Amino acid sequence: MNFLFELNVTIADKGSREISNGLYRQLKDAIVEGRLLPGSKLPPTRSAPSAFKVSRNTLQDVYDRLGQDGLVRSMHGSGTFVAPALTKQQANPDDQAFQPELATFWGRREAASWIGFWRNEHEFDAGGQVIDLRPALIDPAFFPHSIFRQAMARQLRQLEVRPPAYKSPQGNAGSYQLRRAVAAHIALTRAVACDAEDVLITSGAQQAFDLIARTLVKSGETVVAVEDPGYPPIRVPFAAAGARIVPVRVDSEGMVVDEIPTDARIICVCPSHQFPLGMAMSQKRRAALLEFARQNGAVIIEDDYDGEFRYEGSPLEALRTASSIDCVFYVGSFSKCMFPSIRLGFLVPPRWAMAPLVLAKNCADWHCSLPLQLAVASFILDGHLARHVRRVRRAYSERREHLFQLLAAHAGDQLKIIPSFYGMHIAVLASEPMNCEGISHALAKQGVLIHSLDRYFLRGATQSGFVLSYAVADKEFLSEAIGALGDEIRRSRLPAATAL
Repeated sequence: MNFLFELNVTIADKGSREISNGLYRQLKDAIVEGRLLPGSKLPPTRSAPSAFKVSRNTLQDVYDRLGQDGLVRSMHGSGTFVAPALTKQQANPDDQAFQPELATFWGRREAASWIGFWRNEHEFDAGGQVIDLRPALIDPAFFPHSIFRQAMARQLRQLEVRPPAYKSPQGNAGSYQLRRAVAAHIALTRAVACDAEDVLITSGAQQAFDLIARTLVKSGETVVAVEDPGYPPIRVPFAAAGARIVPVRVDSEGMVVDEIPTDARIICVCPSHQFPLGMAMSQKRRAALLEFARQNGAVIIEDDYDGEFRYEGSPLEALRTASSIDCVFYVGSFSKCMFPSIRLGFLVPPRWAMAPLVLAKNCADWHCSLPLQLAVASFILDGHLARHVRRVRRAYSERREHLFQLLAAHAGDQLKIIPSFYGMHIAVLASEPMNCEGISHALAKQGVLIHSLDRYFLRGATQSGFVLSYAVADKEFLSEAIGALGDEIRRSRLPAATAL
């Protein structure tokens, strides 16, 4: 039989009247219980003797009965398939009685909220075209997919011609070529001086945060200071590891260092482009933060999530410099400068932390996809990433200026732009009290996805406003979205009777 079908069935003895009934019941049970999934192809009737040791007519009779039950459907010339309807697994009530105790943290509401902060409650209610102004997303139309596809094809061909020799994945910090390329890239774009040996390749920035939490957090003891407002997903791995998360206020100069608790041993910051407000940490604050870390035995996690995109002013160096390599963990990814689904990032830790981090990485997934790593390394070293960043920076800069003009025209008296010279989004503050989260929900129903600042606070919102990305939407969509935002703000300010 040239057909793969591994469901184990028992057929009654030859001559028994139960041959057809028995096969029917077993296939029906497999479908209802979910062991045969919707869309699964069943053996053709001509394969009945080899598949089930029954005649072709018997199997056809079984399929006909299953079809009458709505469990399978036959497509002329294609075969018989498990129907998409009426095939969800029917839970046995007795199964619900067995519910083993799960780790408490993963049932907490805030864990799901922090990880899922991108999602708008009504984001799919519009039913039509969606204009997405949520942060941390990119416009895939700019990426040179054909060039990267060629780089990927070359690596796959090399693996075909010269298969890699097997060796233990233990101690694997990532492809040396990619680590070398990362070191060259961040030296050029962020003035981070490091060698290939200082770089650990991760499955995105989120895994880097998780590895740090696994290796540094002492459950029930470690205090982790985070920016408030800040990046919600960064809180999850540290809280899951048993750390106490402490929010620290952010002002126009960045994290207020004087308000970091002295028992904090891990400090998470976005010094170049604070997420989500967008300001850069002042030199005075940077110096104070490094001094705090040294005096209190703390480490700093620098999340440099979109540092390649600078539009004005002089280049701002990363917090990790030659004088701070002992206490700064530098985290970056290719999600913004390439595309999020590539799921590759990197971590440049102090050298004293590299060995345990590699162990934790190997425990999690051994290593990232080697062909993908080699393709990205080639993409960087051949200069394609630098050219792509320059092109995207120009396009985003034009959209950014257009967004400024739109805000001035549609909401200039209601929204104040926070100065920002890096990144792919801006934050705006409300000039007077308004229900920004309610406005965000109303816009989502219209197909315009915009985040209010409320969802970024840990201790409770102290500022009202919105986070507006100019990466995904082009100028036309930006015009439509900001026009809708201005209309919704004005509508929300009307007295209830007038609004009706």
